[in-house]
Amino acid sequence: MDIYTAASYKASKLITNEYSTSFGLSIRLFETSLRPHIYAIYGLVRIADEIVDTYKGEDRLQLLDDLEAHLKSALVSGYSPNPIVHAFVTTARYYDITDTLIAPFFTSMRMDITPLKFDRKLYDTYIYGSAEVVGLMCLKVFTADANQYDKLQKGACHLGAAYQKVNFLRDIAADAEGLGRWYFPTGSFETFDEKTKATVIRDIEKDFAIASKTIAQLPASSRKAVELSYQYYSQLLKQIKLTPAASLKKKRIRVSDLQKTALFLQTSLGRSRA
Repeated sequence: MDIYTAASYKASKLITNEYSTSFGLSIRLFETSLRPHIYAIYGLVRIADEIVDTYKGEDRLQLLDDLEAHLKSALVSGYSPNPIVHAFVTTARYYDITDTLIAPFFTSMRMDITPLKFDRKLYDTYIYGSAEVVGLMCLKVFTADANQYDKLQKGACHLGAAYQKVNFLRDIAADAEGLGRWYFPTGSFETFDEKTKATVIRDIEKDFAIASKTIAQLPASSRKAVELSYQYYSQLLKQIKLTPAASLKKKRIRVSDLQKTALFLQTSLGRSRA
């Protein structure tokens, strides 16, 4: 079983790195012992995303339901023949990541299968399940005890929410035209303008302001990695602010590889904000 578990963590690392170079850089700043567990969490998130974002079969909902049911069963047994699920449940059982965080994630994933008209309540529900709980799963790995977890929980939620809202702005064209999704509780893709953009950005900046205080309180084993992701998303938001709303509806904004490398070096050498 040890060989299979090690191979499963390697599979999660491969999946994560194939999809995100920026996240791959951040993980390199975690203490070595934490890295497999963070890969395991994001590996699971990635395969769920694939079902709802990429796969076009009419059985998407069934596949997602099957994945959740299998995951719950594997959490009990401690084993899955799916290596990505196996890595996740190994981490979840060790760090006490329970259905309290897992169920909201799958709820949000189901909301992506049939595009919805989001009001504020649905918007908040979606962000909690798709982003905040993922941050809380990672926080379980970062923290040494329940008291530390409880103290940092609010900031972790705001950080996850900020990242998701930045993603919404960055991917606005692909979400609306490619997937038929409009996440914001007001307006539409057709009416998206500078006023709507500014409203979302103010919301993100409030999240970042709360989250930034938490980053400095994280254990040294995870602080620089989270700081790097914060710097990356802050840079992404800065570029979005400088991009006209009309342009966001036509192209995806990205941080260049050179900028990512510079942020990595600055953070790893301790020259970042925190």
